[in-house]
Amino acid sequence: MLELPGQSALSAFRLRKLLHDLQQLDQRVTGLAARFTYFVNIRAELPPDQLERLDALLLAGEAVEKFPDEVQLILTAPRPGTISPWSSKATDIAQACHLDQVKRIERGICYALTCEEALQQEDISSLGAALFDRMTECQLQGDESATDLFAVHSPAAIDSIALLEEGKAALEQADRELGLALSAEEVAYLEDNYLRLGRNPTDAELMMFAQANSEHCRHKIFNADWIINGEAQDEKLFGMIKSTTAASPDGVISAYSDNAAVIQGWQGARLMPGPARQFEYSDEPVHIVMKVETHNHPTAISPFAGAATGSGGEIRDEGATGLGAKPKAGLTGFTVSHLRIPGFAQPWETPFGHSERMASPLEIMLEGPIGGAAFNNEFGRPNLLGYFRTYESRVPGLAEHEIRGYHKPIMIAGGVGNVRDEHALKIDVPVGANIVVIGGPAMLIGLGGGAASSVASGSSTEDLDFVSVQRGNPEMERRAQEVIDRCTAMGKDNPILLIHDVGAGGMSNAVPEAVDHSKHGAVIELRNIPNAERGMSPMGIWCNEAQERYVLIVNKERSDEFATICERENCPQAVIG
Repeated sequence: MLELPGQSALSAFRLRKLLHDLQQLDQRVTGLAARFTYFVNIRAELPPDQLERLDALLLAGEAVEKFPDEVQLILTAPRPGTISPWSSKATDIAQACHLDQVKRIERGICYALTCEEALQQEDISSLGAALFDRMTECQLQGDESATDLFAVHSPAAIDSIALLEEGKAALEQADRELGLALSAEEVAYLEDNYLRLGRNPTDAELMMFAQANSEHCRHKIFNADWIINGEAQDEKLFGMIKSTTAASPDGVISAYSDNAAVIQGWQGARLMPGPARQFEYSDEPVHIVMKVETHNHPTAISPFAGAATGSGGEIRDEGATGLGAKPKAGLTGFTVSHLRIPGFAQPWETPFGHSERMASPLEIMLEGPIGGAAFNNEFGRPNLLGYFRTYESRVPGLAEHEIRGYHKPIMIAGGVGNVRDEHALKIDVPVGANIVVIGGPAMLIGLGGGAASSVASGSSTEDLDFVSVQRGNPEMERRAQEVIDRCTAMGKDNPILLIHDVGAGGMSNAVPEAVDHSKHGAVIELRNIPNAERGMSPMGIWCNEAQERYVLIVNKERSDEFATICERENCPQAVIG
């Protein structure tokens, strides 16, 4: 592994802000500088000309940032077991420049602290915690920890839960340790069914069950009984919402049955690539795709990453509508408790406790909107609309110390796009078709993200909060969308028979949804799923929520043609079943 110093990492404004934050923790800190540090995983030693080429790529004409003498260093990097969006792009560029011995490049930031006196290691670790997002990054301690970024582990085995031997207590322990957020009724259901089957459940099965039955996926609250002024209503809340479509169905092509809704558009000329790979106008119906969803728990834990992947997930939902659609414009919105801006206190703001593992409303509003806008922009879709509001109130009849508010924030991601008339609805697929995954690799992130929606923010453990938060890679999502665009441009010859995005629950949700649409079964080979963390267990591979992935059904006869499209768009693909 090579470790190379880089150019200045942060603007003067950002450095001043971080220095102010550090001085609030320790007044002995008097100065701060920062530069990128590049970690290069290589197959063999690079010859001098390739090393010079690598330096030119990484520094981009800028000089290496020099640190003052007598500084104390803090080195941060992405969490081991993950691949940052920067890494995937930089590695592709290096290999395109014939740096064939480069396996992967990762980037960290080295901070140089000028202090009035030497700090102890525990002081440095405490200050370092203020310099990175603990949900997506880590602080490296020495040379050995840097090599962990590229560590390759042996595949872990599937785990069995000792229900037959230990009874319901084994399920309850697994619920706590895996963050499944199971209700008492769900625990009883699992106990009854596995006892009837006469075998123990696996961790993969329990995690899959928890995601499929989470609030995020099942909307159990929306499907609950609804009582207004003491009178039980004939319809459930979801039924009330759907009743508007039932009462006015004109113009609705698809609602509540796909990844996004579709309404009739207008007749117009769309600029599409033709058979000769030249753009030409196609006079056809231009239907409208629309979607709004929330991404609350991840935004509460890590505002930038949570809002970014919320926007990314909504974009994928649009693209995976029907037989493939095209996202066009986005929106983001945030509802939080009062901001409590330092030095700008308002008379309606009342001090109260706040979970240390959750971001404050002010942190959410400083980082979240940037995360949502950044993903939209880097994907190539304008984020045209947004809102934010704050709300807290003392409600009559509650305890004196209780304040109702959006302590668990609402993060809304939405957008509109277009879909061709012949692609607006999903179709049944034939037996024997291939199940294909396109996009980024599986990573040890986002485990239990769906189930986390069923837990009050701040009530789980920090480790479970970390694994339930995803990391976004808009560049990879753009590549996958280009594959979808190339396929839908073929019109009735579209090789995609069915498409679903990979969201909450990972493959454990997306693959069954894709297969169940036509009421078929499937045989899946987990180890065929592209995987950046080879040490993951079957549960991790099946249930992780690594972003920017889609599951597609493609005819076997056209699999080679589809693979060629993916190769042209530099989008990874694999047949998994």
